[in-house]
Amino acid sequence: MSTLSKPVPIKPKANSIRRTLIFIIVLSLIIWAFDGVNYNGLMPSASGTIIGMWNGIMHPDVSYLTDWTIDGLPYAIVETIAIAISGTFVSGVLAIPFALIASQNIVGRRVSKVGKFVITMIRTFPELILALIFIGIVGPGAPAGILALGVHSIGMLGKLFSESIESMDIGVKEALESCGGNSTEVLFRAVIPQVLPEFLSYTLFRFEINMRAAATLGLVGAGGIGAPLIFAIKARDWERTGIIVIVLIVTVTIIDIISSRIRKKLV
Repeated sequence: MSTLSKPVPIKPKANSIRRTLIFIIVLSLIIWAFDGVNYNGLMPSASGTIIGMWNGIMHPDVSYLTDWTIDGLPYAIVETIAIAISGTFVSGVLAIPFALIASQNIVGRRVSKVGKFVITMIRTFPELILALIFIGIVGPGAPAGILALGVHSIGMLGKLFSESIESMDIGVKEALESCGGNSTEVLFRAVIPQVLPEFLSYTLFRFEINMRAAATLGLVGAGGIGAPLIFAIKARDWERTGIIVIVLIVTVTIIDIISSRIRKKLV
């Protein structure tokens, strides 16, 4: 009769040495990181800028909020929301085939490694870099912002979708395959129904992130509220900056509340 070997306990001294080494390594990385930052202190105009921004938020330019032209704030905020919705919709649909290719329990280990590499490569580029690239392709404006958010979100949603597929109950898929179901039937009757609630939840969460990202794409000319915001800051028009910031905070807060309530019902 074979006896089970007991695991050798780690000696307290060895454990203490390991923790000390980890602490030294982490502390060294923190010191090295801060040492690489060249901080020259506050600028002479810092106090004036802070006071001006505060006064702008306290006394916002309400007239800009009632400007219903293409140069007004309502148009800019609606365009920002439209960019976020369109980019999220594009990525939510296109991320599904990428997720399937990256799922080991669907295509096997070798193919899934290739799929995971592609997804990682896609999400390597931030939205602003992608926006600059697409501005050179389709020109400045909202289409470049939609493409930038859509492509970047494919990488993030593809990763989350593939993790959901790999953690699903594989028994349903195997049962359908044993009954003679083809690939299409397995996909739409065994895979998608199981992971669809998580897919929708992740997509809504990504929409919240894209709403914030869409607000910055205007900085490089990809549409949205970022352009009037940067123009107001450069012109030191703090009253207009204040109303833009207030409207942006309110809009993002409302979207977060609605999205979180929907996600709680889905999962």
